[in-house]
Amino acid sequence: MKTQRLTLAALFIAIATLTGHVFYIPVGFSKCFPIQHTVNVLAAVLLGPWYGVAIAFVTSLLRNVLGTGTLLAFPGSIFGALLAGVLYQRTGKVLLASLGEVVGTGFIGALAAYPIVKLVMGQETAIFFYVVPFLTSTVGGTIIGNLILKALTSLNIRIGNSEKSM
Repeated sequence: MKTQRLTLAALFIAIATLTGHVFYIPVGFSKCFPIQHTVNVLAAVLLGPWYGVAIAFVTSLLRNVLGTGTLLAFPGSIFGALLAGVLYQRTGKVLLASLGEVVGTGFIGALAAYPIVKLVMGQETAIFFYVVPFLTSTVGGTIIGNLILKALTSLNIRIGNSEKSM
């Protein structure tokens, strides 16, 4: 079972990393990346919060190393992955996982980006500057993730992060 989870996590990392240079929306000093948010929702439901955080972190790290991302990839993905995973783990509801992704990325991640931009990147920006772009990215990615989960369900593929569902 653990091998299946690690394999799925590696697949999610590969998808999110490899599509990073193909499909993104440049906004200010960031690159908004809807596929990361799709992966966050899928990981939250299929693998749980800690796998989701690990996938978001490794993807952000790889995108930065490969030059396809910015430092804002970290707060722009990790908070959403964590909140989505925790809410799904506690409730079993995809809608709440989706809400967790949107709030975690669109608000918490966007606000966490401010000190990175100001202190690390040395740029001036308004504290709420990244809320709208992060929200746009995460809402789009969350919708895609929900459509994929709905398709899996309609094919009678059991979703959820319990041992029985893998």
